[in-house]
Amino acid sequence: MRAATFLGDGVIRIDDKAVPVLREGETAVDVLACALCGSELRVFRQGWPVTPGHEIVGRVNHPGHKLNGRRVLVYMPIWCGTCDMCLSGNEHLCSADLGLVGWQRDGGYAERVNVPDQCLLEVPDDIPTHLAPLLLDTIATAGHGIRLARRIVERGHLLVIGAGPIGLGTVLTAQAMGLADIHVAEIKPKRRALAVRFGAVALADDVTGFTHRDRFPLVFETTGSHAGRQRALELTAPLGVCVFLGESNTWEISENKPIRRKDFFIARSFYFPRSDYAANIELLRSDMSRYAELVDAQVPLPALNELFAAFAAGDRIKPQCSFVEQG
Repeated sequence: MRAATFLGDGVIRIDDKAVPVLREGETAVDVLACALCGSELRVFRQGWPVTPGHEIVGRVNHPGHKLNGRRVLVYMPIWCGTCDMCLSGNEHLCSADLGLVGWQRDGGYAERVNVPDQCLLEVPDDIPTHLAPLLLDTIATAGHGIRLARRIVERGHLLVIGAGPIGLGTVLTAQAMGLADIHVAEIKPKRRALAVRFGAVALADDVTGFTHRDRFPLVFETTGSHAGRQRALELTAPLGVCVFLGESNTWEISENKPIRRKDFFIARSFYFPRSDYAANIELLRSDMSRYAELVDAQVPLPALNELFAAFAAGDRIKPQCSFVEQG
């Protein structure tokens, strides 16, 4: 089978590899598409020891399996099912630390991937294949973050920092969940314009004059950057909640007066529990045409290097490596 090898320095090589041998409790999945994720840009730059790709939709190729021939999504965390987190329905927080598909074990930038049975999520027939991966990071990660935030602040005007795939997914998902008066901070014109077309209000770049009245009870930081997190904490209203959705290796925050002189809440949200899946399907169904605008490229595996370069430059929103013949 063909699979991508990420060598680092922006170089991806396509290799012929042996079809992986199934282990007990695993299912073979023929990959139909794998969406690119901003967290994989460090993999693109640094290289990675396994085949990446964690936003996978595929078809089960396992005669005798109850889902054989059915389309499935791959739930990224490998969970044990016996720890307190799993038993409480928080499989994404499994205490066993068994790894993540596409990070600690081979993922979806390959023609086939072997997946633990418990990590299969069946795709309903009415969900198009190219939209199915949106049910993972774009809708589910955003939706889980919004649900966490609403445990503290039920509603109010909302700020999204960063209009990449997670940020735009947060805009659309917040709207689908009944939230309005959504603002967005984004420096790249194309992404900012798309957020505005989706109904968000673009925040001015200069926020130095913001007062208490201008701050937001709900803030979602999706870039993972130092500047983004600094701004998010400053612009969270007193008694508001700031949710970190973006990935970051380090934090460099200056606790200045806009942060120090208030009570507020910080939430760090990771992925989503499987119990959210049915509700997330309904979110996609409620606004399928606008979610579809995020999928702005589908290329075959040999073109993955060029696609990642465009994604890294901010020229793509939520592109995919597709194994489905186009046209």
